[in-house]
Amino acid sequence: ILTSLEKLEVAPPSPGQLKHVFFHNALPFVGFGFLDNAIMIAAGTQIELSIGVVLGISTMAGKYCHIQSNLFVFSCSSRLAGYVEALASRLGLSIPDLTPKQADMWQTRLSAHLGKAIGVTIGCLLGMFPLLFFGDEEEKLEEKK
Repeated sequence: ILTSLEKLEVAPPSPGQLKHVFFHNALPFVGFGFLDNAIMIAAGTQIELSIGVVLGISTMAGKYCHIQSNLFVFSCSSRLAGYVEALASRLGLSIPDLTPKQADMWQTRLSAHLGKAIGVTIGCLLGMFPLLFFGDEEEKLEEKK
């Protein structure tokens, strides 16, 4: 037996609410993608270059070390995700005002997933800035061989 409240249809979220959901999910993921990629590039390359040079290992073994360091860096950056979300809330990013039924609608979930995907993509692109500084080191390493 349905109660009178369950019979009522809930209006789908407005475009403004969906935009709020999108940005609420995107901004923390921009920060996460940035930290993840920047740390992975900087730390991973340095670990690969230092271990490879010290141990005199092949490029393939160095790449394996790089993959292992990426796993470590990912675990570190995923721990930083909580700080990124806290910073986003301090910057005034409020939780969207939705009813539980509106939050569970496909439009809201789609907006949230798109926000996360686009946010992490932008963050990863921005996080590639350490690549600007690695050209000289790799050329020097090639000259030593």
